[in-house]
Amino acid sequence: MKKNLRIVSAAAAALLAVAPVAASAVSVNAAATTTNTVYTVINADGTAINTPADAKYDVDVTPNLTAIAASTVNGQTINGSITGNITASYNGQSYTGTLASKNCNATATDSKGRTVTHFANLANGLYTVTVKDVSFNFGIANANKTITLGSKNSNVKFSTDEGKSFANIKTVELNQDGTLKKPISIQVSNVNALDLSNASGINFYNASNGSQVTKGSVNVTAGVNGRLNVSTVASEILKNFAAYQVSNGKAVSQMPDQKAVVADVNAALKAANIPVDNAGWFAAPTSFSVNVKVTSSINGVDATLPVTVNVANGKDMTVPSQSKTIMHNAYYYDKDAKRVGTDKLTRYNSVTVAMNTTTINGKAYYEVVENGKLSGKFINADNIDGTKRTLKHNAYVYKTSKKRANKVTLKKGTEVTTYGGTYTFKNGKQYYKIGNNTDKTYVKASNF
Repeated sequence: MKKNLRIVSAAAAALLAVAPVAASAVSVNAAATTTNTVYTVINADGTAINTPADAKYDVDVTPNLTAIAASTVNGQTINGSITGNITASYNGQSYTGTLASKNCNATATDSKGRTVTHFANLANGLYTVTVKDVSFNFGIANANKTITLGSKNSNVKFSTDEGKSFANIKTVELNQDGTLKKPISIQVSNVNALDLSNASGINFYNASNGSQVTKGSVNVTAGVNGRLNVSTVASEILKNFAAYQVSNGKAVSQMPDQKAVVADVNAALKAANIPVDNAGWFAAPTSFSVNVKVTSSINGVDATLPVTVNVANGKDMTVPSQSKTIMHNAYYYDKDAKRVGTDKLTRYNSVTVAMNTTTINGKAYYEVVENGKLSGKFINADNIDGTKRTLKHNAYVYKTSKKRANKVTLKKGTEVTTYGGTYTFKNGKQYYKIGNNTDKTYVKASNF
């Protein structure tokens, strides 16, 4: 019986993961069992999670569910299983769920309506998984409230009458402790049990001639004012390419549907800083790239096809730019002059930047241009153009802390361009780099 309890608990846990943000999920297992019941502590942990802004419900409950089919790999038997974790979001807080678990509390039904009584015998394919007697405790602050449960995942449904009727949104009542007055049942459809014994990958093909491809391109035409719709791009990609994987000697289509490819197109445009309106329209560049992502329904492997989208009537969105030489090691900053990562540009290398500087917090910065577009990353202009300073004393030009670079003496009152911050030499004194070249030419900072 304990084995069944463990499987049931893991399955139930998987049904309640929150999709909008990966909250600190709590796995459910049989270790917490009493004689007949499994409990998982549920309290607000302060983690902020946002229910979708356009949601018509109060609490977002979305599964993070993994199903594995029974198989044999390298002579070893792998039992079928359904596992996951539990979280839910309400008013920006993360909550975990409780499962009052008795034997056979979770069930899985295959595409032919047959119920699987032992998950260990799960076969490859799609299932509808149902878990009964699930509860949440939203804390005393939410005592006696009436709330609605929903999910960002359209495959998730809820029942408040012991599984007799399921709906995408259900209204429930909380008691004086903020706990559901009545446990609910949660149903998740299209749960895919993966076949780990299948080691084959996914291949992409040109739909017109059947040749295998590792990258592709499509041609589309923008309409009035160079506007194009993401659905048009997605349809053209689906028309030109196919994805297949071998299973039991047969080629099984793995190409994603229109909705998934639209999401890939949107992701590509977002990465390129191209705005898309609510109806899917955008001002199209002459070309852009989309990574079409595929996840196998058979064994869960991933594959990606890079597709170049060539747009007739598209707008040339290449920004004017210039090549500049970095004269002092430089870090990247964002539009608020905050450091971005740890990468840096080393001195004497070239960088492509905008034609003019941008002033941020009183300092001049160049915005970096990548692939013809503004990147949102900035470099302090002092590391490129330098800063003009006036000498307060006569100064020598040094190569090292002990050796002069030449016999020149820079006179007091002379204006000299220095680049970036100071360098500290072995003698402990600070020097500025001068001269727009790669020569070792430095002047003591104390002379300015």
